[in-house]
Amino acid sequence: MNRAEYENILKDAIQGEIEAQKFYQDVADRMADAFLKDLFSGFVAEEKKHESILRGFCAAISESLPFEEGRDYKVSQTVDRAVVSEGMSPADAFALAMKNEEAAMNHYTALADGCTDSRQKQIFMDLAAMEREHKFKMESAFVDIGYPEVW
Repeated sequence: MNRAEYENILKDAIQGEIEAQKFYQDVADRMADAFLKDLFSGFVAEEKKHESILRGFCAAISESLPFEEGRDYKVSQTVDRAVVSEGMSPADAFALAMKNEEAAMNHYTALADGCTDSRQKQIFMDLAAMEREHKFKMESAFVDIGYPEVW
C-alpha cells in the first residue's frame, strides 16, 4: 500500500463516519419516541468521535506507513443503503442501521488486521468493537420492535 492509497482509505472511512452521522441524525429527527430519538442522537455523537480519531490519523501520516505490503483490504460483504423516508418504519430504520454498523465494523477490522503500528491497530480494533456494540444495540432494538412477542 502506498501513501495515496492509505490517505484514500482514511478519507473513505471519514466519509463513512460522516454519512453515519447524517443517517442517525436524520432518523433521530424523524422519531417521535423520546427514547429512540435519544438513542439515535447518541450514535451521532459516537460517530463524530470516530471521525475525529480518523482525522487525527490523516494529519499524522508518516513516510513509513503502518501496514504490511500486499494485504487485501476488500470488505467481504457489501450492503445496499436504502434512502431514509418519511414512511420508514422504526424496524426498517433499525435494520438499515445494523447493516451500516456491520459494514463499519468489518471495515475497521480489516484495517486493524493489516496495521503494523500497534497503537493504530488498537485504535482500529477499538473502533470495530464500538461498531460491534452499535450493531448489537440495533439488532436488539430490531428484535424488540420486529418481534414484540419476545417481550
